[in-house]
Order: sequence, then C-alpha cells, then structure tokens
Amino acid sequence: MNKNFQRSLAVISAVALAFGAVSASSAQAAVKTFSIAYQGPLSGGEASTGIDEINAVKYAVKLFNAANKGFNIKVVAVDDQGDPAVASVVAPGTGSNKNIIGLVGPAYSGATIASLPYYKAGGLPLISPSATRVSLTKSDSPDFGYPVFHRVVATDDKQGPALAKYATKGVSAAKVFVFDDQSAYAVPLRGYVEAAMPKVSGASLVGGGDSVPNTTTDFSPTIAKIKTSGANVVIYTGYYSQAAIFVKQLRDSGSTAVFAGGDGVFNQQFAVLAGAAAEGSRLTGVAGLADVGAKEEAAFKKSMGISSGVYAVESFNAANIFLSGIKAGKTTRAAMLKWVTNYKGVGLGGAVLSFLPNGDIATGGFSGFTITNGLLKNTGPVK
Repeated sequence: MNKNFQRSLAVISAVALAFGAVSASSAQAAVKTFSIAYQGPLSGGEASTGIDEINAVKYAVKLFNAANKGFNIKVVAVDDQGDPAVASVVAPGTGSNKNIIGLVGPAYSGATIASLPYYKAGGLPLISPSATRVSLTKSDSPDFGYPVFHRVVATDDKQGPALAKYATKGVSAAKVFVFDDQSAYAVPLRGYVEAAMPKVSGASLVGGGDSVPNTTTDFSPTIAKIKTSGANVVIYTGYYSQAAIFVKQLRDSGSTAVFAGGDGVFNQQFAVLAGAAAEGSRLTGVAGLADVGAKEEAAFKKSMGISSGVYAVESFNAANIFLSGIKAGKTTRAAMLKWVTNYKGVGLGGAVLSFLPNGDIATGGFSGFTITNGLLKNTGPVK
C-alpha cells in the first residue's frame, strides 16, 4: 500500500466520521426537549396524594413522547410536602427555572398560596388538579392567582354543601359536629359545610365544633366534646394522615358516629392507615381512572406498573393541556399561558375542559365515596 493511497483512506475516513457526527448531531437537534413540572407532597405524611398525581402526569408524558417522536418531554418533580413553609422554599427555584414552561399543581391550597408570588413573578402557568380553596380564584382576595393559576377541580363552595348532604344521608335526626385542622384548606371548607347544614333536612349542628393543629396526635379533648354534644355524625375537613389517627381514637372511645371528610381525607391511604376504624367512612372526592373505565385503568397499570390513585384523571388532563400546547408550538411561558387561558377541549372520561376568566374550571362537581372492605367505593355524584 503506497503512501498516497494511505493518505486518501485517512481523508475518506475523516470525512466519513465528520459526516456521521454531523448526522447524529442533526438527529439530536430534531428532537425538541421541553420540561413541565409537578408540585405537590412527594414525601412526608401526605405523600400518597402527590405520588398518585405525579404518576398520572408521568403517564400522560409517556404516552405523548411515544406518539410524538420529535419531542422529549421531561417531568420535573417539585416536592413541597403539602406544607406552605416548604413550598415557599422550593417555589423560588422552580419559578426562576425557565426550562419549565408549565406546572401541574400545586396540589394543596396552602402550598399554592405560598408559591404564587414566585410563579406570578416568573409568569409560570399553573393548572392544579386538587387545590380547592375558593379564594385562589377570587379577584378581591390576596390569594388571587390570576393570571397564572388555573384548576381542573371544582371549589369548596360546591364541596361544602355536597359533604353536608353526603355525611348525613340516611341518618335520622342528624346531629353534626364539625372540626378542622387549622390549615388554609380546612378552615374555609368547614365554613361552607356549616353554612350548608341548615339547608339539609333533619340535620343540625351541635357542640360548636372544634379547631385543632394539623400536628395533633391526641384527639381526646375533641372526642370528649363530640360525646358531650351527642353528635351522631362527625365531619373533619383536614387531611387523611391526621384523619386516620383521629378515627381510630374515635372508634376506640366507643363512638359509633358516622365519620365523614372532604377531599383532603379522600385517599386510599386513609383506609390503609386507619384499618378497620375507617370502614363506613364517607368522603367527598372526584371520580378516578377506574371509574372512567376498566380498560383505561388496565392500560395505566400496564404502563406504570401500579394502579392509579386519587386525582389521576385531573392530573392527566392538566398535563395533557400543557402537552397539547407544546405540540401546537407554545413553547414559551407567555405563549403557554395564553394557550391554557383560552383552552377548550375534552379530557379523559369525556370531561369538558375550559377555564373561566378567573382560572376556575367551567364545569365540575364532587362524588360521594364510602370505605367498603377497606376500599374507596364511588357511590356517584352528590346532588
């Protein structure tokens, strides 16, 4: 082999390598990578809700990436533990991360209030699957999330009356004791429950109710008030981890009063933590993926390796609103916010998805659930 031939081979090899590198680079450049975030409790006592929700977001993204080979959408997990104090720590970095063009969440109302200043400043579009506090979409409230905040769940001014009706359904001469956990979610929901009670035939409020910190582990003072009041229905407007502790202590005290809770208690983990004491508990919440259809639930489980959980439908729908925006070329925060604000579409289960000017979902309501044999059983919409 002469030297000229060797030089020619070297040149050809170099050109081929360079061409291959350019081709690989071009192929990579053709894939568009964007990020959306999920914010909610991914650790701590309320983690079950956040894990259920982020799994639904990941499922939506997995389906999208598989169907749209030119995109690589990533999910950024933002763990606020459902705690406003933690949310105020994690939100600034999320708000300033311009790679994130939309956020599903925050999951909880208190964490939403703590996060909003940073997301408003960054113009980050939000769609919460489960923050139900009314003031988040009230223009005269300091909590008002406009223009970035939206939600795909109905609000507590609708949930309060639904919970009052469902908790007392079939109870003769219902004597109702209501208490809260002092959180940004629980206090106003309690107000809506109590305001609705006079409209429930045969029901009355007794005992004056109670308000206890969400760190309470000994509920004996509250249980003593319940017994003194003669209540045969007890409604708790806090979250599931504390509700499980309470209901076990309530049953251990010998009380047979109906126990009911709002969507903060609406979680399969409540039944797991409370065990037999949870049986018969009445909760208000939203229809799950299994309620939409066995086929949909089976597809989720096959893809994710786990059953879907609470707010899976809402989280999936919220993620898909962002994903449809990305596909339509809305890849800046400003463009995405406009897309979300004007969005009109149909979500999983045929839900009509569009937003009112204040960020509320245009339609929606709550269903009743009863813990039966340790599982959440959907008994249908509460009307």
